[in-house]
Amino acid sequence: VSASDFTHFPVQMWEKVLSKVKKAVVFMDDKCAEALHWCGGAAVLLEAGARNLKEFSSFEACAVNEPKAVFVVSTLLKGRTVDVIKDIISLSHFQYCVVFTTVAHSVHLLANKVTTEMEGSPVFEQFEEKLCEWMGNMNYTAEVLHVPVVFAPVSQQLLLTPTFAHLFPLLSPDLESLNEKRPEKKRFGSLVDVDMHSLPVGLQLEIKSLASALNSLFEATGTREESFAVGPMSRIIAGELANHPHAKNRRKIAPNKASIIFVDRTMDLTGAVGHHGDNLVEKILTVLKHLPGHVTDVQVDMLELTSVQRTPHSQSTLAPGCLAQTQSPAAQSLWEAMLTNKHKEGVMEVRRQLVETASKEKLPIKMSMGRVTPEQLRSYMQLFRSSWGALESHCGVLQLGLATAQTLGHPSLPRWDACLAFERLLLQALGDSDFPVVLRQLLPLMKPRGGEDSTLGWRSREDECGPDELILLLVYLYSLADEAQPADQDTQGTLEKLERELIGALTLVITRETELSPLLQKLTGCANPEELTTERVHSTVEEMFKTLRGLSHTRDHLKQLRSVYTPSDGVHQATYRPFLRQILEEVFHPERLECPDIEHMSGGLTDLLKTGFSMFMKVSRPHPSDNPLLFLFLVGGVTPSELRLIKEIVTTHKPGTQVLVLSTRLLRPTDIPQLLFTTQRLLPDIGI
Repeated sequence: VSASDFTHFPVQMWEKVLSKVKKAVVFMDDKCAEALHWCGGAAVLLEAGARNLKEFSSFEACAVNEPKAVFVVSTLLKGRTVDVIKDIISLSHFQYCVVFTTVAHSVHLLANKVTTEMEGSPVFEQFEEKLCEWMGNMNYTAEVLHVPVVFAPVSQQLLLTPTFAHLFPLLSPDLESLNEKRPEKKRFGSLVDVDMHSLPVGLQLEIKSLASALNSLFEATGTREESFAVGPMSRIIAGELANHPHAKNRRKIAPNKASIIFVDRTMDLTGAVGHHGDNLVEKILTVLKHLPGHVTDVQVDMLELTSVQRTPHSQSTLAPGCLAQTQSPAAQSLWEAMLTNKHKEGVMEVRRQLVETASKEKLPIKMSMGRVTPEQLRSYMQLFRSSWGALESHCGVLQLGLATAQTLGHPSLPRWDACLAFERLLLQALGDSDFPVVLRQLLPLMKPRGGEDSTLGWRSREDECGPDELILLLVYLYSLADEAQPADQDTQGTLEKLERELIGALTLVITRETELSPLLQKLTGCANPEELTTERVHSTVEEMFKTLRGLSHTRDHLKQLRSVYTPSDGVHQATYRPFLRQILEEVFHPERLECPDIEHMSGGLTDLLKTGFSMFMKVSRPHPSDNPLLFLFLVGGVTPSELRLIKEIVTTHKPGTQVLVLSTRLLRPTDIPQLLFTTQRLLPDIGI
């Protein structure tokens, strides 16, 4: 079995949906639409004979001459989902309905409080009857099926799960919420003590649904996995996969072996908010706007490839391009290069492909060497305007070229380098001073943008830090708080006073903004500055600091991999040491050492017996490097630069191993504050 069998699995799952869409109008929710987007998009539905694709919404319906509907949803068939399906059917004239849900029947049983195993699919059968009732004739046809279309093959080494994009490891405020509902004597001391049954029902169902999707992936590829986990949430997910009712049988007969290591994102937040990534895609994801309804992909302005004049309304005239180019092999290989190479290499590859493509099409290209500039890339792409055939056949490469040019020329890009410079200063300062002294260095930056006093050395207008960058720097610094020099007894009071000053300063910065970034809109719950009140911002920032204070303790339970920081030794500067690098160096260590922090999870009783025997005889335990295929599942997101890091480490340490990364989302730095401060981690939206 090879990695490509796994990246092909999502496409195979969509084929089950495609087999039912002929002559149908398809209604699909955002999460499923995002998964489809990376498997060929709406085009594959239309090629399979679908008549139309519509949003899954109560405001949609079909005409008399559209008798067949297919619904594809990522939620349980309960609550709001049922209401929407009923609304659409009531307003239409269907005689044939097919409903696909990504949530397995076993999870539907649990959601309906049924704990026993049952023959067939009674929940789905009952729902089929309801569909016929709503269509108005019990002789019409209704089918309800489970299909795990939850994976998006974003690259040859990366599968994302848009359905679980908001699943994130729990943090200290969540522990407080869980403890509030428990009797005094049964409260948890730390997140490590929290087990599956203590979680809110919705979160339990979401985790079971993820375990079920992973089980389908392994079943379809005939894989027997050994699970390992690092971090509290990862332990719970790996435990669920190990105990999945169908997994035990599969493991007995599956011919292919693989290891899967689940890792909590909270083990390394420094890497997720830092700007040290040196990766082109990370910058593209940061500066370009999201595609509406998508978590990962962005909008690429296509106007330059047309002769349409740029006006305030031209944006809505022309559909945007995007990064998911699934139909063009040339664009796919360019995307792989952009995603897993250093920034400079990625940009050079974009230029090389544009030059090569233009030459093939015999367009009058002027070669230029040296630094790649956005103007130069644009001049190459504008040549394609003269040839409609060339434009059509190379549209994929051109969209990636435009995304690159628009990012390189974006007014907010200088702030990336400004943040990087400041993070480096903070890293050095941590080795020399206590935490309050380092934290105080952020105060001078907390000035409203464009004020009279923004002449502070590195803060010119272009690279002046806005609220988004200040919040990222706070997360960066708090995630490293434990690396600072030990403080005096008196520091607690100093720290509290300093935090109050920072809260006040950041509140002022946010209230003075003339336009709210997507992050600020999410944090404050306000769409425009007019709605903001100082009280609202102040309480938002106070809540934020409650979460920040716990960030440096996320690795406290680990025995060995407790730090992501290497202090300066007088010769070399202090550096950030990525947690993933440390894990992979442990996994591929030539001595096959056992790392106490990478916990083996799929053993069950056998593992307990081995633990007992190991007291008086040598027992070999499973090791993640035993198998030719290794999965890394990053719970809470992976950054593009981490993908490059993984590729590099495997190439140097164990070239024969195939590594496939699974994750809930592809991260841009500003995703982390949203997941930390606004996501209701204990209350996922799975349609209860």
